[in-house]
Amino acid sequence: MGNPQSVLHEVAITAIIAKDGKYLITRRAKTKKRFPGKWTVPGGKLETSDYMRFSKDTHDYWYNVLECVLHREVQEEVGLAIKNIEYVTSLATVHADGAPSLVISCMADWDSGDVTLDKKEADAYAWVTPEEAGSYDLIAGIQEEIQMADARRKGERSEWKRS
Repeated sequence: MGNPQSVLHEVAITAIIAKDGKYLITRRAKTKKRFPGKWTVPGGKLETSDYMRFSKDTHDYWYNVLECVLHREVQEEVGLAIKNIEYVTSLATVHADGAPSLVISCMADWDSGDVTLDKKEADAYAWVTPEEAGSYDLIAGIQEEIQMADARRKGERSEWKRS
């Protein structure tokens, strides 16, 4: 199988949160190691504690692990509860520090709460339409993800492509 680095990825999951026809974007804190000051959507990394502290759902497996991570990360980062999580797309990179990363992009509906930012993670937020998102300094690809999520809410299915 080769080098463990070739198979072990950080796993992150993000949420394109919809509320009243708009989507939540946040500006990453300037102290963040990756993409400081860029606009994105809430999310974070999978940690083994996201499932290992719970009983397994079957003899061998924990289920809804990514959904649990997303609920936790959104609550921690922006103070919101979400519902109706759906898959949008996936992306991968190898960061400058050599860490390979897999990101699962999802969409979800706002369920409750008012945005309360964790200032270590983000220092600003906005609720935007897919068109308005383009006027922000987004991490490359995020606007297309928001457009995909918006289209899916209207019943249109597609895979990610550069617009």
